[in-house]
Amino acid sequence: MTEILNGQTPELVIARLRAAIEKGQAWYPALLEAVAVWPLDSEEYDGRHYQYLIGGEALDLILLFERFSRELEDLIPAQERDNLLFKGIAPQELTADELLAFLGEVRYRQYLNYFYGITVEEALLVVTQSEVRKEHRSLGVRREGTVIDEAFVQLYERTHDEMLDQFRREKRYSKTGTIKIHQLKEFTYWLFKYRLLHSEKARVASDTNKSLNYLKKYARRLQQKSN
Repeated sequence: MTEILNGQTPELVIARLRAAIEKGQAWYPALLEAVAVWPLDSEEYDGRHYQYLIGGEALDLILLFERFSRELEDLIPAQERDNLLFKGIAPQELTADELLAFLGEVRYRQYLNYFYGITVEEALLVVTQSEVRKEHRSLGVRREGTVIDEAFVQLYERTHDEMLDQFRREKRYSKTGTIKIHQLKEFTYWLFKYRLLHSEKARVASDTNKSLNYLKKYARRLQQKSN
């Protein structure tokens, strides 16, 4: 991505971010501007792996915010930082156009890929599992152990393990051992793309609206608890 980042280094981005906040710029817009020029897709930092770009297409914005906040603990109010990192509640609301202006076209597109491909897909899985449980209750049965697989079959026509095995084969990941967090996100993004490819457009649109409604209700609950 050097063509859009103009040779920026992580150290330079962090230094300019700190200077901007110290000079009085609001910290949240300053973070967004830093995201626009951040040069790394992933890194090892302080003994931890940070995978910012999932599947080469989806930007984990919250993870990058976390990385910045670790360098700026003295400049970002702790409560506002925690609301952003753990609840996804920003200190100020921005329109889509404003967010695009701060992030730039490339990062904004990557942010949308993450939102629809991972956040919305995760919500769809939660909603579908809830629907399966509701159906179980209406039938008077208790089959919690089958809920995930039933949800996967409804969405992808295969069980969880079948989809995970296919994902690992395609990505050439090991079939044994614990899946890493960034690989789990990549799996979710892969599921999203698989569903788009194999589902009817009307079904995709309906599922997306269902997930967005769930996320809106969830965000309202979090906002009420934070007030």
